[in-house]
Amino acid sequence: MTQAHPMPAGVADLPADLIEISIADQLLRYSAGGVCYQYPVSTALNGAGEEQGSGKTPRGWHRIRACIGRGQPVNTVFVGRRATGEIYSPQLAQQYPRRDWILSRILWLQGLEIGRNRLGLVDSMRRYIYIHGTPDSEPMGEPLSHGCVRMRNDHVCELAERVAAGTRVWIQEGTFARIPCRNL
Repeated sequence: MTQAHPMPAGVADLPADLIEISIADQLLRYSAGGVCYQYPVSTALNGAGEEQGSGKTPRGWHRIRACIGRGQPVNTVFVGRRATGEIYSPQLAQQYPRRDWILSRILWLQGLEIGRNRLGLVDSMRRYIYIHGTPDSEPMGEPLSHGCVRMRNDHVCELAERVAAGTRVWIQEGTFARIPCRNL
């Protein structure tokens, strides 16, 4: 189940919803309405970086460009941001052992910092960087993705119901250890 924590006084009064991702902690925090929701994630095995073809998780400010998959069943398989009509199962995984499974929901990220994570060879959207579901057999809390931010299917479905296109996303290498639930 999701952990929900009240935000510190003064922070809860800030207007916009915010997703924060800590690569060091392998955690995603979503703060809205005076509450902070925290989820374990898996970022890139290759670490942090913005370069096209690097297989790294991009840093900095992003926004959700599109929320894809609402209304689809949990474990719906996506290829090219389109539902394939398949529902993930261990048997399907055995049929396609090399697939990078993108399941349940996709929150497609668009970089907001020109030259860092937007345009040219560092464009997060053109790199197809998502927050998405992954098979429940895949570990969370370990960097194992190809650049995206992987989540448990029930968690990404919950998050996708709470956010909208335009929600700001901050991705940092550092830890959340000394940062209140809102990092601005």
